Order: sequence, then C-alpha cells, then structure tokens
Amino acid sequence: MPTFPSRPFRGSSSAPTLAAAYRTSLAKHPFLLFGLPFIATMVAGSFFLTPATAIRYEKHDRKVRQLSKEEELGLKGGGRRVDLNEEYYRLAAKDLDDWENKRVKRLKGENDGLL
Repeated sequence: MPTFPSRPFRGSSSAPTLAAAYRTSLAKHPFLLFGLPFIATMVAGSFFLTPATAIRYEKHDRKVRQLSKEEELGLKGGGRRVDLNEEYYRLAAKDLDDWENKRVKRLKGENDGLL
C-alpha cells in the first residue's frame, strides 16, 4: 500500500454546496459579495429610519409650541427679582405656630370630601 493515496483530499469546503460556492466567489470578488451588500444595507437603513427620526423632531417641535402658547398667556412674563437674603428674612418673620386651617370652596357638583 502506498504512503500517499492517488486521490487528493477534498475537505468540506470543496463540497458542491451553496456555502462553498459563496466562499470561493468571495475570495475572487470580496467587494461585490461582502462590501456592496454592507453599503446597500447602510443606505437602505438610512432611508427606512428617516421617518423615525422625523417623529423625534416633531415631538420636540410640539413641546416648543406648547411653551410659546404659555408665554402668550403671560405665564412666564416678567416676575419680580428674587434676593435670597430678603426671602430668608421675609420667611423668618412669619409666625408659623399660629395658623388656621381654612376649607376652599368647591365648585358646583364637586365632592367636598365630607362624610
């Protein structure tokens, strides 16, 4: 029996499968079979994700519009300047031990919470 057989060894990569054909073609044309699908996926993803990013910016624009409506109502307009020392002394001068609990008038038809 001879040391080396007359038939050469053929591994699993040389079997006539789709994966083997792709592997051999990839070695010959790497950009066409690997780079081009990758770039196409990136470009297609950009186009498909555009509506999702548009929703994000539309939501931000709605928040900005709500703030502008509040400014129209004058909720944010010119309040008084606050000085911390002045506020401290103003609150310290209040008598916090002598107070009375007052009920707020309820709207018509609203439950007043009394049993």
